[in-house]
Amino acid sequence: MEWPCLDEYEKLVIRMNTPRVVVDNAVCATTTLVKVDSARKHGILLEAVQILTDLNLSIKKAYISSDGRWFMDVFHVTDLNGNKLTDESVISYIEQSLGCIHHVRSNSFNGLTALELTGTDRLGLLSEVFAVLADLECNVVESKMWTHNGRIASLIYVKDCDSGNPIEDSQKIDRIEGRLRNVLKGDNDIRSAKTSVSLAVTHTERRLHQMMFADRDYERQPIIRSASESPAVTVQNWVERGYSVVNVQCKDRTKLLFDVVCTLTDMQYVVFHATVNSAGDKAYLEFYIRHTDGSPISSEAERQRVIQCLQAAIERRASEGVRLELCTEDRRGLLADVTRTFRENGLNVTRAEISTTSEIALNVFYVTDAMGNPADPKIIEAVRQKIGLSNLKVKELPLINHQEAERDEPTVGVGGAVLLSLGSLVRRNLYNLGLIRSHS
Repeated sequence: MEWPCLDEYEKLVIRMNTPRVVVDNAVCATTTLVKVDSARKHGILLEAVQILTDLNLSIKKAYISSDGRWFMDVFHVTDLNGNKLTDESVISYIEQSLGCIHHVRSNSFNGLTALELTGTDRLGLLSEVFAVLADLECNVVESKMWTHNGRIASLIYVKDCDSGNPIEDSQKIDRIEGRLRNVLKGDNDIRSAKTSVSLAVTHTERRLHQMMFADRDYERQPIIRSASESPAVTVQNWVERGYSVVNVQCKDRTKLLFDVVCTLTDMQYVVFHATVNSAGDKAYLEFYIRHTDGSPISSEAERQRVIQCLQAAIERRASEGVRLELCTEDRRGLLADVTRTFRENGLNVTRAEISTTSEIALNVFYVTDAMGNPADPKIIEAVRQKIGLSNLKVKELPLINHQEAERDEPTVGVGGAVLLSLGSLVRRNLYNLGLIRSHS
């Protein structure tokens, strides 16, 4: 590659700041290796993980390390079925996307108006929101909604029903905000209900994390105790090296690493070294972090806050409930009608993903009964009869295929982590990444 009119120093700077990406199917029998070498900057790990998770890839293992100004990652990935990556178009996309992570990427939701909503969750709230938008002639193109600890956060991308353009009229925007705010307030959420409208937004799921973090959902107690096991998170300081060491042990699932790294990044922490490993249905993650000013966690209050925020980040996406998938021709008022049917049958939506492709609505809802318990199968069937058996289908919760963990692969316990062992683990990570040589 030649750069005309550049001196040798300028060429060196370009080479140093252009990430080197290798996708390798030969090294491991069960996973595809994705290696990234790049100049280090704050947030670059999140950008790399975001690219992989947006492709719905499962990260089975990862070794992450930064040495001075250089940053090196190795990810072991599979598709959702547990298979290695063989599609050349996917591999090429990974190489191209990771190769330009230093550059700002355009927003994929250009031409749409973004609505941000936070408030107290309640039965039928989503139905009321979509009814208001249908009445105001807003066409919902994309949307994601999460609930956690009795709170709700939603990003809804809309356009004008008649013109198909983004909504820019200030009076109409004021009407949308006002009516949605009234819906969110209900009878008991006058202070904390929030709505906002913009023509640009960051990565949708990162923004949802930011909205729930700003809403301080991590400080609230769950209204209904989940049957699933809570994530175990510990934070200790490695004084000799000036790191805070974060250990996470929880049920494995897709996008887990993204949720954790997203939260650490938005809390202004930098990940210097990390290991990720999955065994069976369990995931073990360990991070060596410092604040952006170079200091480790300095108080018990800060340590507890990190623990609470990471637990919340993991729990937000792990919604309870039956997964319902709606695939049908899109039309005005579709979402209002479907969610009204849920409400009338006592089904509460705990998480939702709305998308529209070529005039076809592809929507996913996780539902429970009004008390957060598993929904009655008879009620689910009645709802399907009402909406259309061929349109609304019951799907199992996504399963992550796990390969048996290699016997010699270390798993990091959470409760009894000993700081004396951390140095050897970091050295092993650096050896795996080729940053140091073995002395044996």
